[in-house]
Amino acid sequence: MPEFLLQRRRLLLAAVGSLALILFLGRFALGAGTTTPAAPLPPPPVAGAGVTGLPSSRVEVDVVGAVHRRGLYRLAQGSRIADALTRAGGATPKADLAQVNLAAPLADGEQVVVPHRGAPGAPTGAAGAPGAPAAPVQLSTATLEQLDTLPGVGPVTAQKILDYRQKHGAFASVDELDAVPGIGPKRLDELRDLVVP
Repeated sequence: MPEFLLQRRRLLLAAVGSLALILFLGRFALGAGTTTPAAPLPPPPVAGAGVTGLPSSRVEVDVVGAVHRRGLYRLAQGSRIADALTRAGGATPKADLAQVNLAAPLADGEQVVVPHRGAPGAPTGAAGAPGAPAAPVQLSTATLEQLDTLPGVGPVTAQKILDYRQKHGAFASVDELDAVPGIGPKRLDELRDLVVP
């Protein structure tokens, strides 16, 4: 084969190889399959859908007490305590569900306590000093009646706490109480040892 044709053939192979390399790198840099239509996005989760929705984020909670399967559970953002109880196999027959606000929203890292009926330390307000709860009141799940047992918190302030929780979600810290109308720094100091987020 003449030298001229051999050199021409080499140049042609180099050009084809360079073009293939450029196409490959271009496809890699722009992302493979960009010409393929993307799959449709899943619908946004329905509020209160619990674990059945396709959430964009999740919360992890610890469910303890009178439930069939205690443990850590991951649930969809916006899930309620009722959803956590369902994941834990439901409440046992000895559970005192009157002490649990099943509609309260869950916060990441929260512990959901389902007390046994008549268990010491259940937040009923009946034991201990008059007007003081027997155990710390959980701000993220407490009912109006449970909040009303706190010293210096009457039904009006208890409702303000519930309204704040409804608007802002579960309490992340006890210090958030300072943002509730009617609870100032002094009242917060009085309640600090009586409540948990």
